[in-house]
Amino acid sequence: MTEVTSRILEAENKLVFIVNKKATKRDIKIAVEELYEVVVDKVNSTITPEGKKKAFVKLSPDYKAVDTAIKLGIL
Repeated sequence: MTEVTSRILEAENKLVFIVNKKATKRDIKIAVEELYEVVVDKVNSTITPEGKKKAFVKLSPDYKAVDTAIKLGIL
């Protein structure tokens, strides 16, 4: 959890994950919804310069990313 990801978490209601490089946006959405019992609005992904795949998961307005992060023990 970096300072930038914590800002994204609070300001944009997004969670940030490092995921398998072969995972599709659909795979990521289904996994997050099943594991954390939330509704996902949108998934953006990118490959980092280190070669890892990072997913930005925007949650539905009905769910708060901060609450999910607390449940996960991130915050």
